[in-house]
Amino acid sequence: MGAAGVRWALDVGCWMLDVLQFPTMNRSSVNHIWLHRFAVFTALATLALLAVGGVVTSKGVGMAVPDWPNTYGYNMFLFPPSKWVGGIFYEHTHRLVASGVGLLTTILAVWLWIVESRRWLRWLGVIAFFAVVLQGVLGGLRVVLFKDEIGIFHATLAQLFFALVCAMAVFTSRRWTERRAPSRLVSENTNHRAEAVLGAPVRRLVLATTVLIFLQLVLGATMRHQHAGLAISDFPLAHGKLWPATDAASVARYNSNRAEVTGANPITSVQIVLQMAHRLMALVILVCVSVLAWRVRSSGAPSNASARSKNGSQRAETVLGAPLRRLAFGWLALIFTQIALGAWTIWSNKAADVATAHVLVGALSLVTGVLGCLICFRRSPQDERSPVAAFSETAPVHGVSV
Repeated sequence: MGAAGVRWALDVGCWMLDVLQFPTMNRSSVNHIWLHRFAVFTALATLALLAVGGVVTSKGVGMAVPDWPNTYGYNMFLFPPSKWVGGIFYEHTHRLVASGVGLLTTILAVWLWIVESRRWLRWLGVIAFFAVVLQGVLGGLRVVLFKDEIGIFHATLAQLFFALVCAMAVFTSRRWTERRAPSRLVSENTNHRAEAVLGAPVRRLVLATTVLIFLQLVLGATMRHQHAGLAISDFPLAHGKLWPATDAASVARYNSNRAEVTGANPITSVQIVLQMAHRLMALVILVCVSVLAWRVRSSGAPSNASARSKNGSQRAETVLGAPLRRLAFGWLALIFTQIALGAWTIWSNKAADVATAHVLVGALSLVTGVLGCLICFRRSPQDERSPVAAFSETAPVHGVSV
């Protein structure tokens, strides 16, 4: 049996498992399961696109194909494989994968518009469609106009688009659509105890850390798309110091050493400051995620005041704290991995595979933060005032959490 047959068998098997596991499902429920799976597949395809785009930037071959939307005068989809050589292979592959993601996003948006009852989610699909179109246009303009600034915006929008598609995959999942807020699972008193378990400070910390990670990705994209190589070639020190000198004489000395050792393009004091800001931001993010992991871990200890209080705290922790605790420690592992990859990027003289892995883990770190925000605001005891709850398919009743 060929690959197509195996794929068909797996699809049929998954469908049968769905029916066996959820015998009460109607056709609409099964359709939504496949919608969710398609959204997950689109998110994975977007991650693959980020990987290919990262390789293109890391290898500096973004201009290997100088025209757009054609490829050396050919229709992009008819470009002869025999000409896929050197940097052309990476850039042309990037364009084809991007086209595939665009097609998947279009299908997802149409599918959502047809079957989804939540109006806000249908419009999220429309936003995703226009975002992927804009992303493709920006990629083309980056080639045609040869502007690094467009490349920076192109890379930034790619991260936001990936986060959006991942959020849509969450919104279409059974766990999201069928799971209601705490009051459906615990009493109102337990719901108030949940406020003490997680609390507004934790939710603000998750949101602030996610914003910091996004700003960190913007800094990273700015550094990568200046194509100046490594502005600082050592780590953990910077040009042999904790904070490098950035006066004209020092920068001239750095450039002289770079020319002798690597022949890389000259750098400026601004590029040095950008990389130091990138390092400091990484430290701040590490501290924030570490504090979050400590907070959600320590909040899991139940109260010993009374058996009733203890049981209530345990229920609140189970409903609210457990998912966020798992996410926080996974997030912390990603941040440690990201810092290690950043150091390895410097030590390897910006090896393409290491630098690309650094980009991918950064994207996963951002998405983890976005999912953390969804958990916090979805499960907040103040759901009636949260923006996520406002998007719920069932409007909350005043005084009752939903």
